[in-house]
Amino acid sequence: MSKVAIIGGGASGLTAAIYASLNNEVTIFERNKECGKKITITGNGRCNYWNEDQTITHYHSTSNKLPMFFENNEDINNFFNILNLYPYIENGYYYPYSKQAISVRNALVRVALARNVRIITEKYIETITPLETGFILNQNTDNYYFDKVILATGSKSAPKTGSDGIGYLLAKQLGHPIITPNPSLVQLISNEPFCKDWAGIRAEALVSLWINNQKIKEERGEIQLTKSGASGICVYNVSRYVKAAIKNSQTVSLHIRFLPDCQNVLSFFEQRTEELKNACLDVFLENFLPYKLAFVLIKQANLNKTKTWNSLTSKEKNNLIRTITAFTLPITDTFDFADSQCTNGGVDLTTINLTTMESKIVPGLYIIGELLDVDGDCGGYNLAFAWLSGIKAGKNC
Repeated sequence: MSKVAIIGGGASGLTAAIYASLNNEVTIFERNKECGKKITITGNGRCNYWNEDQTITHYHSTSNKLPMFFENNEDINNFFNILNLYPYIENGYYYPYSKQAISVRNALVRVALARNVRIITEKYIETITPLETGFILNQNTDNYYFDKVILATGSKSAPKTGSDGIGYLLAKQLGHPIITPNPSLVQLISNEPFCKDWAGIRAEALVSLWINNQKIKEERGEIQLTKSGASGICVYNVSRYVKAAIKNSQTVSLHIRFLPDCQNVLSFFEQRTEELKNACLDVFLENFLPYKLAFVLIKQANLNKTKTWNSLTSKEKNNLIRTITAFTLPITDTFDFADSQCTNGGVDLTTINLTTMESKIVPGLYIIGELLDVDGDCGGYNLAFAWLSGIKAGKNC
């Protein structure tokens, strides 16, 4: 029986502990007063912990080795059964039936403790020293000895939960190259003055991210328009590329198609009643779009809101339609790690055996979860990666 240290008591660390404890003496080192703090704020406190759609396109990495990781997910149902999690399923999205994220955290801790996992809280691991056999943690202070180490410290997102990026430093000290971490699933910032006029609006939209005049990714969903730019799940899902592009002085813009279900907006507007077409433009558009948004669109189309649809020239009508269906929002930055749901970048996957999650550089060291160069879309994918990588490391260590 080996002594296994798990650094980080979050989603991946607790999962790894549950499986590693079957054949090993396991100790979790958690810097907070309790494990799983980040889990409790996931999904606005509801915790979307899984998604039936496990298509590889929902996961992202700079490595082309990522697809092999998701070839076999057969352990996941067994894992949820071990936790006794009864799901509430909504369009393929899994939540605890209680609708409370703390139910997931408590289940993980309960099973870990039942399997005799030792949990040491408020302990910060600052050094990992490989020996000829085994490791010493916090050499010259605590001198903890372990046969194997699982690094599960998380990334830099939501630092108030303890994610300060220490895992990147530890991994780098052990010889692992780090793909530059950037905030992902995050709000986008624009300096356009009209943003203050549309703040608080939610609207259905098709959004696409453009970098240097090239379309990178497209998403459909509810966009949230803010005083500083744009938010919402559809925006989050295209945000992972923005910070790096901005750092590289590339031009970034968000293209927004409002009224995405209407294929021919011009024809749709022309078919409205004469009474409506003779109303002021703001009243006319308010039948299809939120008033504050209609006001911005009219202004951006260089039109006077007192005009009527029938009074517009053909050129003015087409210009208004283009503004509604191809609105361009210049992006200047993203919110920082503190306001991001996850981080892209991390430990280079080419240095990890993705079958076992063991380091190819340091035998006996395993690296899992968000510390790795893997990030997922909104919808339970980042937790899914935490579970899957934790299962692999726990079973194979």
